[in-house]
Amino acid sequence: MGEAGTVCRVSPARRCSRTACGRAAICTLTYVYADQTAVLGPLATYAEPHAYDLCEVHSERLSAPRGWEVLRLATDTAAPGPSSDDLLALADAVREAGRPAPQARIAPAEETGRETARRGHLRVLTTD
Repeated sequence: MGEAGTVCRVSPARRCSRTACGRAAICTLTYVYADQTAVLGPLATYAEPHAYDLCEVHSERLSAPRGWEVLRLATDTAAPGPSSDDLLALADAVREAGRPAPQARIAPAEETGRETARRGHLRVLTTD
């Protein structure tokens, strides 16, 4: 809290999971217990409860328990964010979702009854 009655703003950027570290996270650490492996990879798209976001300093200093292997996946920090292909695919999906669904119509020759009444989109058919 700041002054009385004010609330401190929280940064929307994800921060390092290490205690008292306020630096921005650049990678995510996960553990594969079955393989005794610590995997350090690119920053996950969303925060998960069993993963740890680390800043550059803490990711370089990372060590694993004795007998464990540390697997460091290549991170491309030069090009964060979606590519143009991702943006085009998203735009196509939005366009497709916005199109009205085609109306299924039965050809008059395939109908088995005669229309006697109509109420909104419902029809009453009789068979003779």
